[in-house]
Amino acid sequence: MDNKTIWKIITVVELIVVATVILLDLFVPTLVILVLIFVSLLIRREHIRTLAFKRPKSWLRMVGFAIVGVFFLQLFDVGVVMPILNRLTGTTIDYSGFAHLQGNLEQLVMLLVISWTLAALGEEMVYRGYLQKLLTNLFGTTLPGILLTVGISSLLFGLAHTEQGLIGVVVTTIDALFFSWLKYKFDNNLWASILAHGFYNSIGVIVFYFTGPIFGLW
Repeated sequence: MDNKTIWKIITVVELIVVATVILLDLFVPTLVILVLIFVSLLIRREHIRTLAFKRPKSWLRMVGFAIVGVFFLQLFDVGVVMPILNRLTGTTIDYSGFAHLQGNLEQLVMLLVISWTLAALGEEMVYRGYLQKLLTNLFGTTLPGILLTVGISSLLFGLAHTEQGLIGVVVTTIDALFFSWLKYKFDNNLWASILAHGFYNSIGVIVFYFTGPIFGLW
């Protein structure tokens, strides 16, 4: 068995382990997989930059594009996706995890910190970094390979949010597709999706703090 085949097998095993951790919601999946990332990089003797950390040509352009992009993504989610799913399913997205956020400044600050650490940096390293790296190793960088990589990683990201109900899974899957698109738009740069994820969550919790839950605009 040659080295290429061995590394393919290792990649498949890693993917199975990651998918299992996500689907079974083991402990805090993102933290568990971050440990797996560390082990994987050590075994492969790779630098963390292989997760697609790159210096962009223009930080200002990337930040601006991320902010504008997630603003319209938020509008699309609450103005189109959620209202349609509300009527199709007869349910709404489950925001019980944010039950005490409205008017609670202490919780707002805590969630903003989590939004930029565990969520933006941590989840992007897991889903758009490590997971997409493994999938690319299997499927390649052709258009079908990229579509499979983005589709599978986005679906797993959505399934990691089952606590928000079916609508939450669909919405976060769509968000993941956008984060992936932005990453590829900026030359497969993980910083683009990290910024988008952080701004998206920040807008969401700040609006929730002032208005409470929004289940759709119509």
